[in-house]
Formats: sequence, C-alpha cells, structure tokens
Amino acid sequence: MSVPMAVSPRDRLPLWRRGLPLAAVALARLLTTLRPARLRRVLEFVRGGAAPATAAQALLARRAVVAVSLRCAGQGCLQRSIATALLCRLRGVWPTWCTGVRTDPFAAHAWVEVDGQPVGEPHPKGHYAPLLTIPPVPRDAGQVGPARRS
Repeated sequence: MSVPMAVSPRDRLPLWRRGLPLAAVALARLLTTLRPARLRRVLEFVRGGAAPATAAQALLARRAVVAVSLRCAGQGCLQRSIATALLCRLRGVWPTWCTGVRTDPFAAHAWVEVDGQPVGEPHPKGHYAPLLTIPPVPRDAGQVGPARRS
C-alpha cells in the first residue's frame, strides 16, 4: 500500500514575516512529544483570553506555518495544527483545535477549524470524527465572581 506524499502548495514569506511562524513551528515540534492529556492541558491553558479566530485569520496562520516548514507542508498534521493554533494565539485569537480519526481505512488526523468548518484542509467536514477538540473560550466564561458594573 502506498501513502500519498504530496506537499501542500507553499507561499513565500519575506524574511521579516518568518519569525513568529518559525517560533510557532519550533514550539509545536516540542509539544508533539507530549502525551495527549498533557497536550490538551497545555493548549487549554494557552487559549485563555483569546478571541475566537475567523476563518481568514486561521487560514493566514496555516499558510504561514506551511510556508516556513516542509514538515508542516507534508504529512506533519499534528505539528501543523498545533503551530497554526499557536500562531493564531500569538496574534490574539484562537481557532478550534481538533484531532480525530476515520475508520475505513483507519487514519488519524489533526486540524483546526472555525465555525465547524476545517480550515485549509482537503477533506470536507465530517471526513474525520473528532476525538478531542479545544475551542476558544467565550470571554464571559473566564470570569469568576459577580459581574462588574461600569
């Protein structure tokens, strides 16, 4: 059985725009070594205080990550999705980060989505059944105690 090894189309970023994507890719590489429960806790912590990302913001982050990393442009979906979410967070927003599977034939995948739609993915919604999702936290949900009056 062969596995497709096509690389996603890659943009060329000017040098001055490569710093944040490279940092997100490097940090994502470290996070891919964590166990799923710990990775979930880290990403849930990181997303705190971020506004929900728009599809355009998430796609821009994904394209920047793919532009600076050949691994993320190829089969590195876990690193690509984590780096995309981290880059969004560095810009003050958070998409929904997802991992999931399909059963026939079995395959695992990680991606980001906005409003229930996968961002930059070749597969339609529902192709993979989500097992773990980390959505943005609504701003009101993070408040503890009585609401302040202005």
